[in-house]
Amino acid sequence: MPLRLDVKRVLSARSDRVKSTDLHPTEPWVLVSLYNGNVHIWNYETQTLVKSFEVTDLPVRAAVFAARKSWVMTGSDDMMIRAFNYNTLEKVHMFEAHSDYIRALAVHPTQPFLLSSSDDMLIKLWDWDKKWKCSQVFEGHAHYVMQVVFNPKDSNTFASASLDRTIKVWQLGSSVPNFTLEGHDKGVNCLDYFHGGDKPYLISGADDRLAKIWDYQNKTCIQTLEGHAQNVSAVRFHPSLPIILTGSEDGTVRVWHANTYRLESTLNYGLERVWTISQQRGSNHIALGYDEGTVVVKLGREEPAMSMDSNGKIIWAKHSEIQQANLKAMGDSEIGDGERLPLAVKDMGSCEIYPQTILHNPNGRFVCVCGDGEYIIYTAMALRNKSYGSAQEFIWAADPSQYATREGSTSVKVFKNFKEKKSFKPEYGAENIYGGALLGVRASNSLSFYDWESLELVRRIEISPKNLWWNDSGELLCISGDESFFILKYNQEAVAQCFESDRSALTEDGVEDAFDVLHEIQDSVKTGVWVGDCFLYTSNVNRLNYFVGGEIVTVSHLDRPMYLLGYIPKDNRLYLGDREFGVVSYALQLSVLEYQTAVMRRDFDLADKVLPSVPKEQRTRVAHFLEKQGFKEQALVVSLDPEHKFELAIQLKDLKTAFDLAKDIESEHKWKQLADLAVSKFEFALAQKCLLEAHDFGGLLLLATCSGDAEMVRKLAESSQAKGKQNVSFMCHYLLGSVEKCLDLLVESGRLPEAAFLARSYVPSQVSRIVQLWREDLAKTNKKAAESLADPTEYENLFPDLKEAVLAEEMLRREQTGLLPAKQYPDVQDNLSRDVLAELREALETGTLDSSVPYEDAAVAAAHRDHEDSPSLASGSDRQPTPPTAKETEEADLDFDLEGDFDEINTAGVNLDDDDEDGDMFDPEDDLLKDD
Repeated sequence: MPLRLDVKRVLSARSDRVKSTDLHPTEPWVLVSLYNGNVHIWNYETQTLVKSFEVTDLPVRAAVFAARKSWVMTGSDDMMIRAFNYNTLEKVHMFEAHSDYIRALAVHPTQPFLLSSSDDMLIKLWDWDKKWKCSQVFEGHAHYVMQVVFNPKDSNTFASASLDRTIKVWQLGSSVPNFTLEGHDKGVNCLDYFHGGDKPYLISGADDRLAKIWDYQNKTCIQTLEGHAQNVSAVRFHPSLPIILTGSEDGTVRVWHANTYRLESTLNYGLERVWTISQQRGSNHIALGYDEGTVVVKLGREEPAMSMDSNGKIIWAKHSEIQQANLKAMGDSEIGDGERLPLAVKDMGSCEIYPQTILHNPNGRFVCVCGDGEYIIYTAMALRNKSYGSAQEFIWAADPSQYATREGSTSVKVFKNFKEKKSFKPEYGAENIYGGALLGVRASNSLSFYDWESLELVRRIEISPKNLWWNDSGELLCISGDESFFILKYNQEAVAQCFESDRSALTEDGVEDAFDVLHEIQDSVKTGVWVGDCFLYTSNVNRLNYFVGGEIVTVSHLDRPMYLLGYIPKDNRLYLGDREFGVVSYALQLSVLEYQTAVMRRDFDLADKVLPSVPKEQRTRVAHFLEKQGFKEQALVVSLDPEHKFELAIQLKDLKTAFDLAKDIESEHKWKQLADLAVSKFEFALAQKCLLEAHDFGGLLLLATCSGDAEMVRKLAESSQAKGKQNVSFMCHYLLGSVEKCLDLLVESGRLPEAAFLARSYVPSQVSRIVQLWREDLAKTNKKAAESLADPTEYENLFPDLKEAVLAEEMLRREQTGLLPAKQYPDVQDNLSRDVLAELREALETGTLDSSVPYEDAAVAAAHRDHEDSPSLASGSDRQPTPPTAKETEEADLDFDLEGDFDEINTAGVNLDDDDEDGDMFDPEDDLLKDD
């Protein structure tokens, strides 16, 4: 059976003829040297050109990374070797190395050595730590030396290929070759060592269009690969996959099985002749160099062949070698999240096939290895062969004694107790099969589920999944696609009833009620595992998440691709593996997952039993989960975060709990939230407390005025003034009728012009005092403007009827003895409908108001009267103006030649000399005071 080999092109970059390529060991970079003398570095993940520089105007036939030095080293037709820092592009060193074209370079894996081969038929060893001294010259070839390669198993030896039709193996320190391999009929262009296992193999490619496999211990050719139509220019053993790659001037790259030497695939990207193939240990990427550009492809599966049973025994395949590690062997040592575990690895032996997948059965007693079109079932403990057969895919059922295999795209076989039970051909074909509670078979555009026992169709769904996972109970199923995944519920009772008693409900797509779609999530799933009703998975963007009840929780951001192995409940840890078979773990409390599972199943009795075992630091996370599921009362009980509890209490309209929490949190925002809730629940006393704590004076004013609470307004006036909220304090005093306090507030705030106009309208007895203050303040900036302000005691003619206004103020003061209750509002005459001047005349005529008090005495008495919480109102008079005084005559003689200094003062609409149309300076309708 053919090898399952996925080939994906990740970079295609057109350029001049490519002479060599090299892959960086840690960065996603491919180094390309060109015939035109330039060198490029491409990022094959982003498909962008990272670096580009000119080395020479002659062909650069060799370029390699020296990653530990951050260097790129080149060999070119000008016989020079150059070293560049690939970060700065600074030229580190340059020297003439050979007397002819340089064909190849090889960097020693650990020592500061560089090998170079040339058309001068020599191989030279350079030591860059010794100022690029030539440590040794290897002479023996009779033609151009086309390539040199270090032995990955013994870095003190290397091999060389020459157009003299030979391959020579050399030892560092010896000037003569260890031995020579001969067998090609024409010049040898390329060679490579086998990387894996114990096989002492070399591969070579030559102008005779052949590639030969050599056993360099026995010094014999053990296989010849035929098929290319032109010279073989590049050969490679893949470092991890069981494949051989050969490139030719016929424009093709052929992929051969490294064990059977069967041709598996042929790659042709239409870029003319192939000149170079390169790979990197630990990577599945291959770089191909052509006449017209560079191609990087990814071969095989990224996911390593690893499996872990429920007890923590991990088995993986490293090439064809099976290895085992046991988590129990670590004992009670502390494990940090994301740290590589110090596992003791045990070799279990070699597998007869190349493993592409390894799977434990549900009870962990057996493990199946599948690859090369075959499967072998071993005992997990001793790796003894239990069963085998042909298969492209192998999957276990939920029943540990059952499994299924897929041999091709048309046939699926089901086995029980290692004996074939039944074979069937799915109606729409079989491209993949999936295990679990039901047997899943994927066709080109559909997914079919079959019952394991009867193999009857349960349900066909129009979807092409990447993978699927069942939970242990067989009730929940995750189906992943390219960009999203679905959580489905399997209705086992409905299916059983349909099969047993109501087969008329069966359709050509099976039982319609077999599955219910619970969730669709826009996220990609790479690997996954169920724990109860919680689905844990790794995503394509290297995140470790789990999904439960519509909520995705991120456990960790991974720094590299990781693959889920499983969850060990007693450890409360989740285990993952990487491509290098390193194992890491992350803490994930089983009690949290069990609690969330119980909630999803609406089993609150079980949830209450599990809750005490949930760590305190996880309680708030659990509370958020409960909140999203709509169980806010339970969330309020579970949460330990005061702010979260407060939000829940607000949502539940639990005023008492919210009030207690707000006292602990001490946040103005929280108090405002609670005040809004209290108002909506008509709890005005509580709202008042909350607004006071929040220092929300505007809200308090609104609450006090709406509720008609004069005492609250009075307290608010004082507290807001103390906090510097002058606008609120002013409004409170004004509403209480304390106009004198309003006046004092304006004076204290430095708003003297406003104070003067307020006094003129409402407290005429205070006008003179305020004007004097205004003059003093204005004189600090403009003395002439200050002098232009008229004081009524000095310019009585400018303030007609001011005496009557003071009398009206006194009359109204006597009238108001206190605040009236709101219920009397309908019986009180509206201020706007009152004629205060008429009332004043009547009071004077009847003698109820004494008019014999001179203006000066009345003003002084009013100015020194203690401020009372009663409204004051000044009104004008319709009597004729008083005769001019001596001061008025004096004013007539004032010199106004300062007029030019006040050109910028806007006096529009201001008339200090004439009365208004009614002869009054005060309109009673200006009174804004209202009875409380």
